[in-house]
Amino acid sequence: MRTSEPDPQVAATRVEITETHLRVLLADGRALEVPLDWFPKLRDATPEDRRVWRLIGGGQGIHWPALDEDVSVPGLLAGRSAVRRPRGAA
Repeated sequence: MRTSEPDPQVAATRVEITETHLRVLLADGRALEVPLDWFPKLRDATPEDRRVWRLIGGGQGIHWPALDEDVSVPGLLAGRSAVRRPRGAA
């Protein structure tokens, strides 16, 4: 089985977190901003725990060690959150 090589253009370069949103800056200049409600572990964490993150997989993911939380950059681009939505919900 072949796996795709990570796309360096969709690699995260920086992460910013406010009280309500996660913002991810990409290598190609785009910025993704999603509500923290998509990621309850991040939303419910202390500001100190949210501040300690590291890029993983060449920027294809973000890891918060104190929270044991990982966010996929390709997943963000696809609109996937950690919250399960009922079938048919927009």
